[in-house]
Parts: sequence; structure tokens; C-alpha cells
Amino acid sequence: MTKLLLRRRQWLKASLHAPVMWSGGAAALSGCLTGWKPSVSKERLSRPAPRPEELLAAMTLDEKLGQMTQADVKALRMHENDIAELGLGSVLNGGDSLPRPNTPEAWADQYDKVQSRALNSRLGIPLIVGTDAVHGHALVKGAVAFPHNIGLGAAGDAALVQEVARITAKEVAGTGIDWIFGPCVAVARDERWGRTYESYSEDSALVAKLGAAVVKGFQTDDLSASSSVLACAKHFLGDGGTTAGVDQGNAQVSEEELRRVHLPGYIEAIKAGVGSVMISYSKWNDVPMHINADLITGLLKGELGFTGFVVTDWEAIDRMGLPYDKAVALSLNAGVDMVMAPNRYRRFIEVARALVKAKQVPVSRIDDAVLRILRQKQALGLWQRPMVDRSLTREVGSAAHRAVGRRAVQASLVVLKNEGVLPLKRQARILVAGRKADDLGAQCGGWTVSWQGRKGAVTTGTSILAGLQQVAGAGNKLTFSVDGEGGEQADVVVAVVGEEPYAEGRGDRKNLSLRKDDRALLDRLRQSGKPMVVVLLSGRPLILDEVIQHAQAVVAAWLPGTEGAGVADVLFGDVAATGKLPFTWPANMNQIPINAGDAKSEPLFPLGFGLA
Repeated sequence: MTKLLLRRRQWLKASLHAPVMWSGGAAALSGCLTGWKPSVSKERLSRPAPRPEELLAAMTLDEKLGQMTQADVKALRMHENDIAELGLGSVLNGGDSLPRPNTPEAWADQYDKVQSRALNSRLGIPLIVGTDAVHGHALVKGAVAFPHNIGLGAAGDAALVQEVARITAKEVAGTGIDWIFGPCVAVARDERWGRTYESYSEDSALVAKLGAAVVKGFQTDDLSASSSVLACAKHFLGDGGTTAGVDQGNAQVSEEELRRVHLPGYIEAIKAGVGSVMISYSKWNDVPMHINADLITGLLKGELGFTGFVVTDWEAIDRMGLPYDKAVALSLNAGVDMVMAPNRYRRFIEVARALVKAKQVPVSRIDDAVLRILRQKQALGLWQRPMVDRSLTREVGSAAHRAVGRRAVQASLVVLKNEGVLPLKRQARILVAGRKADDLGAQCGGWTVSWQGRKGAVTTGTSILAGLQQVAGAGNKLTFSVDGEGGEQADVVVAVVGEEPYAEGRGDRKNLSLRKDDRALLDRLRQSGKPMVVVLLSGRPLILDEVIQHAQAVVAAWLPGTEGAGVADVLFGDVAATGKLPFTWPANMNQIPINAGDAKSEPLFPLGFGLA
């Protein structure tokens, strides 16, 4: 027997009787993660990582099911002992399950606390902790919020997108988290869908190219490095192709279209080594994806050879409209490996245990799921580095990271119209108008310091107005008006209009026209008689109607994130406009859904359009 194998067996034997060490005192008993001060014995941390197969052999059925369970950190705040007692395999923070205060340091403290609980379980298996960092680690106040995916799709630069992903991974790792629920490789085919901004493009090839770049940026060549995180391609499969763009709806398409349009992103992500895949809430031809064995086990794991693990979406098993025990059985047998049961995680374990004992879910399926999870934990090096690398924590929101964000904004802007008014002249009298010009929350959109996002100064960054003032330089004649008052005294007016923050289904819209207050602002500015530049903040193409006729310049800025100076760089001509439309831009609502190659009337702007 080799010395290494002997040490591993000694580790397993010792784990069965290892003491649990805590220094939390009253704070640890208070039922709240805040204030925990757990510790893990040095002896336990120094043990060599066991081989997944050996660890599996030492596990009880309940411990296996615990590894397959992911709970939300908010639900655990009153039940912190459940992490070790149930041997939970994973924790996530939902979009509104944030520590207080919402700082990188508080996130890191929270991670170390929950991880310490797991390491003091019977077998000491570390947690894999996940988060939604869909445009940077933007749920953390002070982190860099990059342009949402639709903006990165407009940039179309795989090297830049990989760099954005690398910075995101560093900031996520700086808060301890090991796993990002991204990239989203959805191919949005209907602009009414509330998640359109999470899609890089309607073009499958562009989505596949940029999705693979994100995987490489997140995981790097060394997944065990402290600044690497596990990637998760989502949402398998066809989430962007639902009828009428209804979120969590039904993709009524042929298998040929499903494979041709919606599958390429997964093929390239798997080639790039993606370690996990999240299943879609949606259905394919009336069959919920979470129970589609042909696609999960047959296509994903079989035909495509995916060796990572498959995770559900948030409470997805609860939402299928089936009896819960039936939904669990069908999902596990279809190939789901980890169940996101954020609040009712005990119920999942109890039901799954009963199903295994009743032989409705084979033990072999459970063992396969657990091995897939343990192997990714091993690849991440969680046994070797279970706690936060605090040197990375200090880099969250750094000037170097913000510089990358600014470059991403510059590259994402698409000039749709320009009748000689751009670039802006620094010596000109410029009136900037519209509330959204000085609203970080509006320019960041959803998934920013909260799930749905919100208006106002929600985080640290540079608004578009502040960016214009900064880039215009000292002595500029730039003024600001929320309602457009004073346009007559300006040489040129810049109006910032667009959508309010939203995420997922709450963003589904039947009408994509501009808001009434935005139209009123543009009418007021037009009456000034001065040249008008419209900067459009949106998560998708909007119906521009008379805007495209009356404005002298129109710029699609998408949802640029925290680095608003990148918008100013392009408007003043310091950086050339290079962005190209990642989506066909409809002329009216009757054209929607519209995609390149459709036999429909002419769009307002075709896929790939963008003025230099």
C-alpha cells in the first residue's frame, strides 16, 4: 500500500471521530450567521484530500443526499447547524440574500463561517458556494459591474470578454465564493423576453464563442488556483426560444432547430472545460427540461460527453406542477445531480431518501451524482484552500478592475445614427438631460446589489453624467437638467433615456416602446431646436418610432454597468465606436420576434449594424 493511500485511509478513519471545535460562544448560538467566529482544527485542515471514490465509499445515504443539496444562506441563518448535521454539499446566496453590511469583507466573513461549519461535519467535506455574478460580482456593493451580456455581445471581442470574466472571477474569489452561475449561453430569439440582456446575441455562433471565453476566464488553466472559480453554462436547453418570449415558458421548436440554434453554446462550453450546467425552468414541446432524460442524460452527458455536474435552477422542482415526490424522482432519474432547494432543503433530503429506499431512484444514480460533485470540488482544490484568500478581497472594485470595465463599455456602444453631431466638442455648451443620466442603478440594470436591481446610487461607480463631466475636462460648459429645461441655451443636448431595472420574468414586456416620461423629455428637447443625441439604456432593442427620425444621433449603450465614463469616451470621440448590433433591431412591434434570416419586412437595423 502506498504512503499516500495509507494517509487517505487514515484521514477517512479519523474523520469518523474527529472533534468539532468552535469558538463562537453566544454568537454562534444566536441563530444568525453574522457574528459567528468558528474555527477548524489545524489537524483537520492539514489532512490530505481524499479521493472522491474513497470518500463516497465512506458516506451514508443521508450524507450522499446532503452533498446533492444546495441551500440558501438566508434560510441557514436561523439553522446554521444544518450545514454539518445534514452534510450539505452546497450553499448559495440568492439575489436578495446578501450579508449586512454588504461589503466584500462581510461576504468573505460569511463564506468562512459557513465553510467552517462544513469542515466540522463528520467527513469534513467542504462546501461549494455559488452566486449569480451575471455582469461582474455586482451583487456586492463596491464591486465592478460590467456591461450585461448583450453589451458584451455588441463588443463581440472574445479576448475582452475573457478578460472581463477573469476580473469577475477574481472579485468573486475575493469574497470566497467558488462557483459562478454563468455564463448564460441562451440564444434570445424574442425581444419581449425579460432575460434578453443575459444573452450575448440572437446569433448562436457569437454566443458560443463568447460563452467559451467566459468559461476560460472563470476557470483558467488551473481551476485549483485561489482566483479561479467554477463556471456553469445555463440554462439547458432552449430558454431563449420560448413562445412569445415568456420567461420559463415553452419552446415549441423542432429538434433540428433546438440543436442548430440553442445547443452550440453548450458544445463550446464543454470543449472549454465547463464544470457544471444549470437546467432551464422552461419546457421543450411541453416537457419540463428538469425531467427530460433524453436531453440531460442522453444528449448532455451521453452524446456531448459532459463530465461535470448538473444543477437545478432555484426551487425548480417545486415549480413543475407535479407532486413533489414525483418531480424529485423524475428529475434525479433524468440526470440532475444537485438540487437547488434554497429554503426547503430538509424536505428534499427526506423525499429523496424515501425514493431511494423504495427503489424509485437507484443508488447508482445517487453515487454518480455525488462523484460528479466531489470531483469538481477536488478540481477546485477546496480541501487545500477552504478559506478566503484575503489578498483577493482587497482587490474587489480596484482601479485596475474598473479600467477593464471602462474598456468593456467603450467597446459595447453601438452608434445607430449620426448626422454629424458626434463626436461632441469639448468647447460646446452641452445640456445633459434625463434622470437616468445620473442614476447608477438605471445604467447597471438588474442583478445589481439586488435581484431586480433598483434606481439610484446603489453602488460605487461613475454615472454617465459624471463620466461626461470627467471626460469633458476642466472649464467645460456642460450642464444637467432632469426635465430638459434649458435646452435653448445649449449648442447640443444629450438625452439619456431607457428602461427601468428588472430581472427575469418581471422584465417580460408585450410592448417595447419608450416610456411616456422619456417620450415627453425627448419632445421637450426637440422643441428647443438644438441638435439632439439620444443615449439609450436598455436590455434589448426598443421601438424607437419618431426618435430615430427627430434625433440627430442615437447610441445604444445597453446596460453599461458602473463605469459610465466609457460612454463619454465614445461620445467625445476619444475612443472610436466599434460596437455592432448583436440583435436585429425591429422597426415596430408587429415585426417581433425578428431574427436574421426571417422572411419578414425590413428591420430598422440589421444584425451586425453599427456606425464607425
